[in-house]
Amino acid sequence: MLDTNMASYVIKGHPPEARQRLVVLPMESVVISVVTQAELFYGLARKGHPAAFASLIREFLLRVEVLPWDGEAATVYGDLRASCAASGITLGALDMMIAAHAVAARATLVTHDKAFSLVPGGVLAVEDWTLTSSPP
Repeated sequence: MLDTNMASYVIKGHPPEARQRLVVLPMESVVISVVTQAELFYGLARKGHPAAFASLIREFLLRVEVLPWDGEAATVYGDLRASCAASGITLGALDMMIAAHAVAARATLVTHDKAFSLVPGGVLAVEDWTLTSSPP
């Protein structure tokens, strides 16, 4: 599951390592959360809906599966947020939703955001595709 920053890197093609990691995977194995889709649309709106960027986002969304937020994700969210709070860890609201969605989907979260590595209990698998030393 691509986090918003990784989806943005893939869409923009920078850093190139992110897109290089993506192209070797079967596209049916790549997903995003509907929360990430919403954040991509927010970023597009903040930029004034430039046609070229809108086209890149549309093309990206045609190629990845967007997972809907469901009851399982909501249940995991409650438990994960409580666990983080008990450990003194604070993630932004949308980041917490994306983390819970990845756990519920049993997906590795691909992100450049180091905050996700703080999630306690080892329940969230995290990879950073911007690191050239990451395994393919």
